Amino acid sequence: MPRLVGINHVALEVGDVEEALEFYGSLFEITRVDREPGMAFLDMGDQFLALSEGRSAPPDSSRHFGLVVDDKEAIRAAVQAAGIEIVGGVGLNFRDPWGNLLQIVDYRDIQFTKVPSVLRGMGLDELEKRPAALDELRDNGLL
Repeated sequence: MPRLVGINHVALEVGDVEEALEFYGSLFEITRVDREPGMAFLDMGDQFLALSEGRSAPPDSSRHFGLVVDDKEAIRAAVQAAGIEIVGGVGLNFRDPWGNLLQIVDYRDIQFTKVPSVLRGMGLDELEKRPAALDELRDNGLL
């Protein structure tokens, strides 16, 4: 049977692509955006986040997606400064203006790993895993 290898992208419905670009650009450094009519694709190295205009569903109650960042506490500060409500008891979770639930995780703390050439291309070649993440990688035979 075929094996799951990774996630190429996540697609989110938003009300307006330009407003979504402003919202996400106020929280995250966005280095490249590709576009098609009614869509924007935010570059994340070897992956991307697709924003699709035309939100039709109500806000998600618990369904969410996790974004990996290089500095979770800087995002927490930006979210708080913007007056965005942090939801949930553990971690850093908040909703975008269209009800999409985001969970922010720090690259240094999780098993998810980008190859050195991709990190270098993103200007993140100094980003190193913390001991617990390295232990998790070893425990799963990935180091």
